[in-house]
Amino acid sequence: MSQGASEVPLSALRLKYCERKDAFLEDDIKVKNPFCVFRDWLELALKTPEILEPNAAALATVGAEGRPSNRYVLVKEATAEGFTFFTNYGSRKAEDIKSNPHVAISFYWLPLRRSVRIEGVAEKITAEDSLKYFHQRPRASQIGAAASPQSQRIPSRSYLDDVEAAIKEKLGPDGEVSLPNWGGYLVRPDLIEFWQGQTDRLHDRIRFRRGGGVESEVDGKLVHKGEDGWVYERLAP
Repeated sequence: MSQGASEVPLSALRLKYCERKDAFLEDDIKVKNPFCVFRDWLELALKTPEILEPNAAALATVGAEGRPSNRYVLVKEATAEGFTFFTNYGSRKAEDIKSNPHVAISFYWLPLRRSVRIEGVAEKITAEDSLKYFHQRPRASQIGAAASPQSQRIPSRSYLDDVEAAIKEKLGPDGEVSLPNWGGYLVRPDLIEFWQGQTDRLHDRIRFRRGGGVESEVDGKLVHKGEDGWVYERLAP
């Protein structure tokens, strides 16, 4: 690819991150449970005006053929159980999860120079909970979900417009939108990593893990005992 005189090469891009005095240290974690750390980081992201969608996250899946796929979703709930997002159950992500429920989620909050990386297993939430959230959405969004055969081939944009118009005509102004093939997934994490960028590129990475006998790895030097079955460790950047 030729480079014009006004173009800036990607290799020259540099962003200033945090300074050493603002390093993310183990002592900063008052409760050694990653959900508590995530809650604190999310609350700060919610209060940061430059972050327009703090709940936007990249969701990575792997299908039956071993091919990875990645896309952004909006996480609608983050609790001690895990992280919930919603989608069409006929979408590629849903098909991938059906064959391989192991997924990864990444949040990136650029103004804070922070990222959270999550690995875990996705499972469908109950139909009742999906329906409850579905009817909390704006009506136009409900109709949009009913109109769109997500990830399937369609002939044109006008096809979607026609399907949407037909649904609106059928329901009228007040008709209830039935739940389509759509609902939520809960990702139960077994790994949560917190990253904070440093200008000298000696970034901070603190990883929490649980399950699979990880507590037997605790040595007080590299692997430390956390709370509620979690262990934590610092990783080199």
